[in-house]
Amino acid sequence: MGTKGKTIICLFRNDLRIHDNEVLQWANRNADFVLPMYIFDPRHFGGTYHFGFPKTGPHRTKFLLESIQDLRKNLKIRGSGLAVRKGKPHEELKKMIDMLGQSSVHSVVFHEEVTQEELDVEKSIKKHCGVNIKTFWGHTLYHSEDLPFSPSQTPDVYTQFRKRVESQAPVRKCLDMPKSFRPLPEGVEEGEIPTNKDLGVEDPVTDPRSVVDFLGGESVAIDRLHHYLWETDAIATYKETRNGLLGADYSTKFSVWLALGSLSPRHIFWEVKRYENERTSNNSTYWVLFELIWRDYFRYVAMKYGNQIFYEGGIQNKNIRWKQDKQFFRAWKEGKTGVPFVDANMRELAATGFMSNRGRQNVASFLAKDLHLDWRLGAEWFESMLLDHDVCSNYGNWLYSAGIGNDPREDRKFNVVKQGFDYDSEGDYVRTWVPELKNVHGGSVHIVWTLSRGILEKAGVTLGETYPNPVHVAPEWSRHYSKASGSGGARGGSSHRPQKGIDFYFKGGNQRR
Repeated sequence: MGTKGKTIICLFRNDLRIHDNEVLQWANRNADFVLPMYIFDPRHFGGTYHFGFPKTGPHRTKFLLESIQDLRKNLKIRGSGLAVRKGKPHEELKKMIDMLGQSSVHSVVFHEEVTQEELDVEKSIKKHCGVNIKTFWGHTLYHSEDLPFSPSQTPDVYTQFRKRVESQAPVRKCLDMPKSFRPLPEGVEEGEIPTNKDLGVEDPVTDPRSVVDFLGGESVAIDRLHHYLWETDAIATYKETRNGLLGADYSTKFSVWLALGSLSPRHIFWEVKRYENERTSNNSTYWVLFELIWRDYFRYVAMKYGNQIFYEGGIQNKNIRWKQDKQFFRAWKEGKTGVPFVDANMRELAATGFMSNRGRQNVASFLAKDLHLDWRLGAEWFESMLLDHDVCSNYGNWLYSAGIGNDPREDRKFNVVKQGFDYDSEGDYVRTWVPELKNVHGGSVHIVWTLSRGILEKAGVTLGETYPNPVHVAPEWSRHYSKASGSGGARGGSSHRPQKGIDFYFKGGNQRR
């Protein structure tokens, strides 16, 4: 127990949960009053660093607000609450400390972040608040103190990282949380949770084609985990289904809740281990953990390289002449490139805030390797749009896709036509999201620009009018033209290696340059 009458302020950021939360656990052990706070920083709702896209777009904002509402509800159930404010965190914290009386505030406590904007916030809090600041590590599967190397010595190849942590680092048990929490200090008004409009963000339109009705918050996150493991056993076939494009359960979708910390990676790990003990243990159950390790890896890479992950030349410091063609970029982001597999994925992102990992790899490769556009255009657009945007995973994977990151293989490029045939062989996914092609049958929808005038007329398609001509045609695509039968898909070309981060690939968090 701390001194009688002492208050500890818990600042929530990307850790919007009660389970496995060391900040909350420590505060409730060491204070008479605990004040959980969430501060909406206006800088998170401004523009991205280079290109001025809305940093937190409509889907992300709605999901964040739902997550805050759920956190407040769950805190109240345990006898606590959540104070909500809007402003720069250090300023709002200082106002709260002054209101409570500086002598009565024992500490401000929060989970550490690793990238510059978040670190700047932490620095300002330490400089201006005038009270003890305590921090904890709480975003990864493997604790930073348990790594068999310092974060600055993180291997530059994922496989090396994975093998070392799997063999030499423990996964800590989830923390036991108290069933009831210390009360709020007297006189604190919790404040209203804002709306999208209050934050200057449009309301998103719900699209019935969304693979999941994504709702924010720890409660939904826990339900999703239970559903994927215990209700459906979908985890037992994850490795076979994870490259899917349609449906709720082809992949875990955990990344959406991991992004805001509504789901603890350790909780996922130990639930998977329990599932393996009680039901089945196979390549699929392991592969979910494999993906969680990818998520850790990019956080430690971000710690190692700092702001280099945001540089044009990436962590390899390559000098590549990227283009910033506005017309090409607009076609990409609006799903109007004339390449149906790319367009379908980009339209799904715009409509729902989500896209499969298979889609993300393809659209990223198309932007960087086919159109040769500045990869940061793609990274900032994903930052704005993705429900599961996480700065470390997003930028780490864009560097990977652009060939300036942690990929040990030189010149990796996705053949988006072959990928369309391989993963959407009948074209159902494309027709779902590109309805102007709904009458083009079978896999031939992936190469609509090669079809005869008669077939196009029968399907009601006029290239350049009802659907665009392709902005780019890569020479390697032609190897697959003859294999597009009316109902089948092409095969052949390079064999598929397991791609990294299939489910936790690009994911959610705070804003970036």
